[in-house]
Amino acid sequence: MRNIVVPELGESVVEARIARWLKKEGDSVAVGEPLVELETEKIDLEVNADSGGIIASIKRKEGEDVKIGELLAVVDETVSASAQPSSGNGSGTASSNAPASSEPAPAADQQRATPTARRVAQEHDVNLASVSGSGSGGRVMKADVKEALGTKGAPAAPVPAVARPAVIGPAARPGSDRTERRERMSKRRETIARRLVEAQHNAAMLTTFNEVDMTAIMNLRERRKEAFKKEFGVGLGIASFFVKASIAALRGFPPLNAEIQGNEIVFKNYFDIGMAVGAEGGLVVPVIRDADRLSFAQLELAIREFAAKAANGTLTLEDLKGGTFTITNGGVFGSLLSTPILNPPQVAILGLHKIQDRAVPLNGQVVIRPMMYVALSYDHRIVDGREAVQFLVKVKEYIEDPGHLLLES
Repeated sequence: MRNIVVPELGESVVEARIARWLKKEGDSVAVGEPLVELETEKIDLEVNADSGGIIASIKRKEGEDVKIGELLAVVDETVSASAQPSSGNGSGTASSNAPASSEPAPAADQQRATPTARRVAQEHDVNLASVSGSGSGGRVMKADVKEALGTKGAPAAPVPAVARPAVIGPAARPGSDRTERRERMSKRRETIARRLVEAQHNAAMLTTFNEVDMTAIMNLRERRKEAFKKEFGVGLGIASFFVKASIAALRGFPPLNAEIQGNEIVFKNYFDIGMAVGAEGGLVVPVIRDADRLSFAQLELAIREFAAKAANGTLTLEDLKGGTFTITNGGVFGSLLSTPILNPPQVAILGLHKIQDRAVPLNGQVVIRPMMYVALSYDHRIVDGREAVQFLVKVKEYIEDPGHLLLES
């Protein structure tokens, strides 16, 4: 007999939720074949069989929370996988001991799709069997389902407004939909909720603000965008400039690149920069390792790769592990000003916002400039207000005069 247990889930992840069993008791399984999907606070992952045989018993049900090392199922290796049909227990039905599930086991076309792709397909009534997969082994990704949607998911044309009589209260609205729906939090959303509250309870969090004139960066991008794209195969965005500027400023203010462990401050002499990405199911923060050693092109490639993997649901635990400082850009959603929340155990996070033309005084005149508000949230336990303000001023200086970044690189 071979025990199937919850594998290591990555740094700081100790618990997962059983999202879906891909096999039933009595089903045959081959080496490397996926058995069950687990949902963690960071990513969804599959647990594969490390030996062939027949699933003798399933120990945990869908929806249950499990910890690393806990028993999920038992595989009988003494029975050849080829001796039993892969869709049942030999008699065409699942064992009476199989865990109860509110949904039937996924079909073969569903099993070759990621959990995120299946959710999108279900929401938009897309037949997964008709979708070509771009993932490894032909696996269907979220982007594949969205591409298959075409114009199917386009919103309907707006209905012209018509005059309606005034109504008062629900009784005056016969047939109106006032129902409610309950839905269990996903493991990621549940963890996000817990960690955000912990960040506020366990850190002395403050935020300082400044504004940045983006003229120099935008002019530089305009001059170099075509040559940059031609040479490196990727566009030149603003994120790489802020990564470079943040690293240069962090060198001058080491506490912002540190963390608290007990009664000690751990100063880090490396720069692993997290880039917050809004993904389906909640925010994720993939990490660019040794970002100080990367060129602008390498940073842009890394950022775009993470964005694509977040959209496709293919981020790995290694992508999300660690990080010494985080940058989040609410401007892509239209945010003009916000207070980013810390990503523990980090003690600082930089928030970027929408670039907007504003009237500003310059050399005794009022001029129109593309401006961005920036925000730095920090843990006041080890970062003083003076350091936080000066750090943000340094970032502002580097962005407004990007020539400084060449000297700091």
